[in-house]
Amino acid sequence: MADVRHGGESTPGGHAPTDLLYVPVRSARRCYVTCFFRTPGGRRTAVAFTTSAQLRTALGQDHRWIRISAAALDSLTSPLGCTVLTVDPRSSAPPGSALLRVRSDTGEERPGVRPNR
Repeated sequence: MADVRHGGESTPGGHAPTDLLYVPVRSARRCYVTCFFRTPGGRRTAVAFTTSAQLRTALGQDHRWIRISAAALDSLTSPLGCTVLTVDPRSSAPPGSALLRVRSDTGEERPGVRPNR
């Protein structure tokens, strides 16, 4: 049985609104693509938030997002080799900033990786 939102609108896939996560996306041609990030250990991860406020705090006020369930996100990301889901990450680089890595052999700073957007 589909859950009903205000005005009689059913939720996608009949999920209760509490099942849905806020998932950051980026524009690619005429569609939206899920953003992948890296864990501190370097593993590729999909990221989701339980509230839009947490997403905007971590990624910036203008970052685009969609609402889907964790199961739907897993269905989208696992065929791409991304099997880790991070919900409500606590820290993030400031939006648009480049991370710097220090080379161990020379001590020289060089541009690092940014989240895939």
